[in-house]
Amino acid sequence: MTVALVGLTALFVLLFGGVPIAWGMAIVGAAGFASLAGVGPALAMVGQIAYETSMNYGLSVLPLFILMGNLITQSRLSDELYRASNAFVGHFRGGQAMATVIACGGFAAVSGSSIATAATMAKVAMPPMRRLGYSNRLAAGAIAAGGTLGILIPPSVIMVIYGVMTRTDIGKLFVAGIVPGLIGILCYVGAVAWTTWRDPSAGPPAPRVPWRERWPALAGVRGVLALFLLVVGGIYLGWFTPTEAAGIGAAGALAFALARRTLTFDGLVTVLLETAKTTAMMFAVLIGALLFSNFVNIAGLPQAMTDLVLGQGLPPLGVIAMIMLVYLVLGCVLESLSMVLLTVPVFFPIVQQLGFDPVWFGILLVMVIEISLITPPIGLNVFVLRTVLPDVPTADVFRGVAPFIVVDILRLALVALVPSIALFLPAMMG
Repeated sequence: MTVALVGLTALFVLLFGGVPIAWGMAIVGAAGFASLAGVGPALAMVGQIAYETSMNYGLSVLPLFILMGNLITQSRLSDELYRASNAFVGHFRGGQAMATVIACGGFAAVSGSSIATAATMAKVAMPPMRRLGYSNRLAAGAIAAGGTLGILIPPSVIMVIYGVMTRTDIGKLFVAGIVPGLIGILCYVGAVAWTTWRDPSAGPPAPRVPWRERWPALAGVRGVLALFLLVVGGIYLGWFTPTEAAGIGAAGALAFALARRTLTFDGLVTVLLETAKTTAMMFAVLIGALLFSNFVNIAGLPQAMTDLVLGQGLPPLGVIAMIMLVYLVLGCVLESLSMVLLTVPVFFPIVQQLGFDPVWFGILLVMVIEISLITPPIGLNVFVLRTVLPDVPTADVFRGVAPFIVVDILRLALVALVPSIALFLPAMMG
């Protein structure tokens, strides 16, 4: 335990000192393992984990889904998603902010990235909201909060990493995120309605779009909707595995981009380079996380934490509530991927010991990470918006996301108390 706590302290010192998380976890994991088992076994572990991770067929789902998201982004789908959702709800008070949330949900269904969703929708949705006189708080808050849906609505990179680390069925994780994601969209729309009810001037309504123009607005999103249904529906019905679905999704996204004539040769090169960079980063982080996980396991930290928590006599849901509270606190100082990689090796054995469904816990984990993306002072989506919209003060964005954080916590409590919300679809999978 002493070695494990020293290792954790050293890791936090390295991270706050600016060392990349992949290198920090790899250094601490290898050094800690060497201090307990010897230098020879530690070096052998490093080589074995690096080789097995890079050669893992199941992990090919990562670059394929990343490629799919980059191709969809290149095809400029975000404009059509926003136009279609705005045609149906834009005439309500706060309607363009609602349309932004709905468009974020649609974009999340094919990108798998919260950062990409927030950055892309900021460029699309902010100009029309400004023209109508929306407050910076509501407009930026809706974009930042809507962007968090990128890691919950499948496909999700965070779900893939959680599934790999805990050996949980990735297909079931994807399907389990659908209903909580839809509830999230409804909750965010409700937060917009509440904000504009309190201050009608924050989100004035746009002119009503005639019905004869609404249905044609959906034409631009039919292709990507079909792609999403093919990928996630194929997994749900058991037609193909998540890895095969990722390949089909990447090929479909390429065909979609070519059909829209938005993909140039230079654009294709950019997409491939970005995919390669992101994939290399993800694999480096995952290898570092597995090294660190082996260290804390041999040090006995997960078992010690399990004994400590279970020895408090808390009811099972009380333990889950305590874990979620820890995540909410960590979200104020760590970004999402760091939280998953650092905490899952410690908390997952406790969840297993209590007999909870790992798919359900994975959804709770992703939902609490969503909250961390918009909480001060590290909220990653907030600083993405700060980069894309440099004229919007950071304080305004944080004030704008406050109602969305409240509904997020309520949604988290709902799924925690009613697990069937997340689990009834995976239970019926083919």
